[in-house]
Amino acid sequence: MTRTLRLTLLLLLGTLLASPAYCLPSLQLFIDLTPLGTTLRPPAGTYSGPIVISRQITLDGQGEVTIDGGGKGTVLTVKADNTVIRGLHLTNSGESHDALDAGLQLKANNVVFENNALDNVLFGINIHQGNDNTIRDNRISSKPVVSSLRGEGIRLWYSRNNHIEENEIIGVRDLLLTNSPDNHITGNRLHKNRISMEFIFSPGNEIRDNHISNNDTGIVAIYSDELDIRNNRIEHIRNTGSSAIAIKESSQVTIVNNEIVHNAVGLTANSPVHPENILYIRDNHFTYNNIAIYFYGEKGGHIIHDNHFDSNLTSVAVSAPISARYNDWRNNYWDNYEGFDLDGNNIGDLPHDIYLYADRIWMDRPTTQFFRSTPTMKFIDFIERLAPFSNPELILSDPAPRTP
Repeated sequence: MTRTLRLTLLLLLGTLLASPAYCLPSLQLFIDLTPLGTTLRPPAGTYSGPIVISRQITLDGQGEVTIDGGGKGTVLTVKADNTVIRGLHLTNSGESHDALDAGLQLKANNVVFENNALDNVLFGINIHQGNDNTIRDNRISSKPVVSSLRGEGIRLWYSRNNHIEENEIIGVRDLLLTNSPDNHITGNRLHKNRISMEFIFSPGNEIRDNHISNNDTGIVAIYSDELDIRNNRIEHIRNTGSSAIAIKESSQVTIVNNEIVHNAVGLTANSPVHPENILYIRDNHFTYNNIAIYFYGEKGGHIIHDNHFDSNLTSVAVSAPISARYNDWRNNYWDNYEGFDLDGNNIGDLPHDIYLYADRIWMDRPTTQFFRSTPTMKFIDFIERLAPFSNPELILSDPAPRTP
């Protein structure tokens, strides 16, 4: 009798012995009987959870196997290194935030979890002190409740060098990394969540080629140095006070070649306290944002080169006149530049200077933002520019602005 036939007969026996209350067979016995390092391919169908994998195997559902947690606890827990899980549908976890009820609890290293669907689970994937894992091409959604009551779609805690690739994450609370350095988050699609990605004490992470849209907030980094935020498209982050990217007390962060489109604020950053606490902001396209970049604090120092600013209501806003003045601005394109390029080298002959006029009103009193672009505000701004009562404050000067 072949091993596949034996497993099929055992599954049929499990069906007969399943709990009458839930009437679903369990895979646990067959997982425990699968020889180390081999592959279990269960027959198509729905099986009951929870399931725990504590020995290295490959579990392949081939897109035809559902594991239903029955509304209690975590659906699948993996504790064995080098395990491979693919082609499963994990659904119906418990609802305890304290217990971190999830579709997958991953407490192992070098695990591959790919091509799975997780829905109606409180937390999607919780990686707990797991390193060198690959989470690839999964579709993850949480419970159908308000965003603050959902769990994270993917949550990393004290985990490093994991690859989060090509996943679709919809209707969850956050993608959260806490004390988790040097992970790679690439090519994911994150829509209709609360915070797209949140990094807390998590340095050295790579965030590339992701598409983020229609979330409450975009990418947030707090005390997370040396992030590489590159080639992402972040759009339609429209909640008042929310940002496509928000950086706080994080140094040596690189923000390069991102498309930042139609957001309340494109980038929010505090001014560096120390010279090494700077951001490198290059080759980004800021367009159709209420505010392209907002700086708060009293001292500048960020490197801001070769960016493209067009069709924003406000290109740069500040909490104080000097918050952005001492940044290193150079070779940025400004759609409202009023100078010339007489020598044809695509660099303006005069600096691009931005001053505070009537926009100082809504920066000091955020509730007045409602009146921006109204005829009244435009008239006040025109009068201030025509005959200012005092010299306006200089926000920034780009000495070599790019021209079309």
